[in-house]
Amino acid sequence: MAKRVVIIGAGPGGLASAMLLAHAGFDVTVVERQSDVGGRTSMMRLDGYSFDRGPTFFLFPQVLDSVFARCGRSLYDRVDLLRLDPQYHLIFEGGGDVRATSDVGRMECELAAISPQDAGNLQAYLQDNQSKLSAFQPILESPFESMRDVLRLPLAQLLPLMRPWASVDRDLKRFFKDPRLRLAFSFQSKYLGMSPFQCPSLFTILSFIEYAYGVYHPRGGCGAVSEAMAETARELGAEIVLGEAVEAIDFSGKRPVAVETSSGRYPCDALVINADFAHTMRTLVPDRLRRAWSDDKLAQKQYSCSTFMLYLGIEGRYDHLEHHTIYLADDYKTNLRDIESDHRLSANPSLYVQNPAVTDDTLAPAGGSGLYVLVPVTHQHENVDWQQEAAPFRARVLAQLARLGLGDLEQRIRVERMVTPDDWAATGIYRGATFNLAHTLDQMLHRRPNNRFGELDGVYLVGGGTHPGSGLPVIYESAKITAKLIADDFGVVRPWHQERGHQEGGWGSVPPPRLSLKETA
Repeated sequence: MAKRVVIIGAGPGGLASAMLLAHAGFDVTVVERQSDVGGRTSMMRLDGYSFDRGPTFFLFPQVLDSVFARCGRSLYDRVDLLRLDPQYHLIFEGGGDVRATSDVGRMECELAAISPQDAGNLQAYLQDNQSKLSAFQPILESPFESMRDVLRLPLAQLLPLMRPWASVDRDLKRFFKDPRLRLAFSFQSKYLGMSPFQCPSLFTILSFIEYAYGVYHPRGGCGAVSEAMAETARELGAEIVLGEAVEAIDFSGKRPVAVETSSGRYPCDALVINADFAHTMRTLVPDRLRRAWSDDKLAQKQYSCSTFMLYLGIEGRYDHLEHHTIYLADDYKTNLRDIESDHRLSANPSLYVQNPAVTDDTLAPAGGSGLYVLVPVTHQHENVDWQQEAAPFRARVLAQLARLGLGDLEQRIRVERMVTPDDWAATGIYRGATFNLAHTLDQMLHRRPNNRFGELDGVYLVGGGTHPGSGLPVIYESAKITAKLIADDFGVVRPWHQERGHQEGGWGSVPPPRLSLKETA
């Protein structure tokens, strides 16, 4: 009889785990509180307008395709991925802008318009990070359960490349003297909910991945990827139960034997938690069962920033606005201090706008378009009362959008949804920290909640709260790590390496960038 695996949450990690485990012969049930799949990587639909709820950048599709490949499928057969060029438009309040592109020659020209002396260092930056990403592969692809796993790494070779003593910004000073260009290659640390002045230097690889492998838009939004994963999981035999929130986990000692919802009870031999880690521990796992991750210890951990969101269905189009635009305030460091240490709302916030109508006409009614606006803000804190601050902050954000040529936006809004950290928290995200536990050095590798959760028996984690961390590609990687652990723990022969001649590794086995550094020099 097949072993029963219950997965709490149909987010990206839960869906990827469901695919792999169902293909390996497990009896898989995914229990999802929402009425659709994807978690934060789902679609919000308002009166004919469709918005990505969370992630809008789709990066490094080779990693997710490796999940599909292990199940005998192809991501590219099921999702129409449109590679963007320019990848995004960076606008600096202090002057200058960059239309980022993976065409190295064009990108050098973009950089030279801001800082001619720095433009020639682009190649060196790319080569350095190509080596760094290659060296980092064993970390991304392997579980870390103790210091013993860390010591197995070739640290003497890795440390000079990863420079753990430096921040992302400090590391980039080796290549770019102009602070605007360092910001152009470091704002990606916000994918982890962190400041480039605090984020470990390893994560300069985030911008490298964009330039080496491209930034994509899945037609229909990133939620279309989640829907394709759910369809594939069902084909492979997984059951996905929607609209049922898990109300309790039934334990026998330290081992879960079932999860309970208002509508039923789902027995399990193994439990995979894809829901927000801290929230799930505090609400579903008795404090007495988790000494290392008790409520008191969870409260002492560092958490990422949150986000203030506007989803705006508008009449007409803004064709002058790129698919992705990032507006970087001149006092960006002040923005970050407001978010991370002072826990207050910035007077002059930086922000991000997605305008997918210039690429994809399926997301809005004819003649209309949807704007997705994201402003990084502090996670829930007593300093900010969103009941009082939401409306004034919305007005502040609209004023910033006017600087991007959207001065008539207010009168063109036909539908709107505003989301604050309080709203994120109400959906089961601890403190509204949308990027989960911060990626500080003391909350990485074995010091992050382990994929095989050691405090309980038969409990496993996937998603941004476990290793390797936040961001869609590494969340998919967490599912590969976790599925392998479950198969090995139950003595199940994994068929994945046999599919399409695919190797066990994901990051290590992807093809090189479409345009090699040499070709684009």
